[in-house]
Amino acid sequence: MIKINNELHFPVADSLFVFALDSEAGTVFDDKNKLITGIGKVNAAIELTKEIHARKPKLIVNLGSAGSKGFHKGEVVCCTKFIQRDMDVRGLGFKLYETPLSGVPPVLEYGLKMDSLKEGICGSGDSFEMNHSETDYNIVDMEAYPLALIAQKENIPFLCLKYISDDAGSDAADDWSVQVHLASEAFKKILFS
Repeated sequence: MIKINNELHFPVADSLFVFALDSEAGTVFDDKNKLITGIGKVNAAIELTKEIHARKPKLIVNLGSAGSKGFHKGEVVCCTKFIQRDMDVRGLGFKLYETPLSGVPPVLEYGLKMDSLKEGICGSGDSFEMNHSETDYNIVDMEAYPLALIAQKENIPFLCLKYISDDAGSDAADDWSVQVHLASEAFKKILFS
């Protein structure tokens, strides 16, 4: 059973664990409903959509590595708000991060809050951020936004936990390559203990 808080629990067998990379999942999730989407928003959207229609999960759990200047390497943060950080159509009169004519606000609020974890705002985009200075979001990844949006549109509860692997700064690539392999054990302690 996955315990979100005192009121919300989901059976592991009815949950779909979504990762961008197999290295983020390690071997911890080999006997679970695991989906590896590949890197980037488009890959994440395609693979999750196919899997939802095949498995009909009761809970979608996005687990993965992310960069942050506001949280420390090795921390796991629960993301409940999402920004599409590379969406910028201000030249046509739309707000920064707003997808034109979608009806979706610039900050998508869709995610379960896990009581024991700090909360974050995840900025997803199709770039590996190495010079993060934006203040509208405090976590940087490449897949969470479309996963949250699809879960919302499909009316499936969504839990997003990010393992902070780097500071989204100049050493981000080196830090990520070392830290990413530690993510699955951190997720195991939170979800299955």
